[in-house]
Amino acid sequence: MPEFLNLLPPADALDKLISHLPVPSLPVEKIFTAEGLGRITRGAVIAPEDLPGFSRSTVDGFAVRAADTFGASESLPAYLPLVGSVPMGAAPDFILPRGSAAEIHTGGMLPDGADAVVMLENTQTARPGELEVLRAVGVYENILKAGEDVAVGQEVLPAGVMLRPAQIGGLMALGLTEIEAVRKPRVGILSSGDEVVEPELKVKPGQVRDINSYSLSALVEQTGGIPVRYGIVGDRIEEMQASLAKTLDACDLVVVTAGSSASSRDLTAEVVNRMGSPGVLVHGVNVRPGKPTILAVCNGKAVIGLPGNPVSALVIARLFVVPVIDHLLGRSKSERNARVHAVLEVNLASQAGREDYIPVQIKSTSKGRVAQPIFYKSNLIFTLARADGLICIPADATGLAAGSLVEIELL
Repeated sequence: MPEFLNLLPPADALDKLISHLPVPSLPVEKIFTAEGLGRITRGAVIAPEDLPGFSRSTVDGFAVRAADTFGASESLPAYLPLVGSVPMGAAPDFILPRGSAAEIHTGGMLPDGADAVVMLENTQTARPGELEVLRAVGVYENILKAGEDVAVGQEVLPAGVMLRPAQIGGLMALGLTEIEAVRKPRVGILSSGDEVVEPELKVKPGQVRDINSYSLSALVEQTGGIPVRYGIVGDRIEEMQASLAKTLDACDLVVVTAGSSASSRDLTAEVVNRMGSPGVLVHGVNVRPGKPTILAVCNGKAVIGLPGNPVSALVIARLFVVPVIDHLLGRSKSERNARVHAVLEVNLASQAGREDYIPVQIKSTSKGRVAQPIFYKSNLIFTLARADGLICIPADATGLAAGSLVEIELL
């Protein structure tokens, strides 16, 4: 019977896997920017024009030369004749003379000669055609200068960045309605086990519904990949080999759930080694849950064997599947895994030399956030469904003390 001989720390295992993968080479496709949420830029995006394209007011008020308001106050106002009004959506057809003011609304284009805007509430009308300024303004106060946000020719987005709502808005502001993005990687997902059946079926004694294909598909989609479920494979080497060969041929990454532990019925490692070189790189990771993890590369494509227990599968997928998808996309850094800090409610014990991942619920109290551990068994999926995040107990610790500040990776 095979056994785990060398349990690598998760970080070392991931480094070993990534080091055997080729440089990312997924093709580029042109997409509509408006549909680009979550997509990854292939190359740097350069601004084709200034943003804003013209100097404009950020408030409702009056365009002025700042020097004409110096010293103005409620007790000693400055008096400026009104020479016009700036139209919205068009350039003003006048130059502001010294010692005068012009009405302007938020977003209006600053007339030539003006270098500031006095807010409406800091003015009043003394006589028809004359403005009373009750507060001085400085040069460029209450205006956005042309090119203040972005200058023409400036890099606005580097390569390998995920498009978020603000970035999509910024690209639209520059008129970039299309952008080049990396094609989403196809991630093939195989469930193995004679006891596993499709979720819509009524289970018989000894059977379990397929959980992992669907939870992993959601994680892949959330990460930026395209999940492709290839169904359930029985515990027969020929069946596993045929399914894995088909999946490897069609996908950029393959994930197999179950069949990764040291058992005479667990065939994944044996089959993976037949699929191409170098084959299995890691069989066993020093982590809980998820020790029986397989990391392999077959002719340039990663194959990851996850434990069959649903909690273990998802935790390990976050550690290894997500970074491999990031690698395929050429993503410069991961921005998904938001983290918060909270005070641990109870003591947590751990085995030295092994990373432990503990699901927690986060509660808000008058004293701040509190992390309440969820004590679980790795085959109970709603353990993780009830959790808000995960605490990692590092390998060099024997636990965490109640009252300590812990970092939580949000799920």
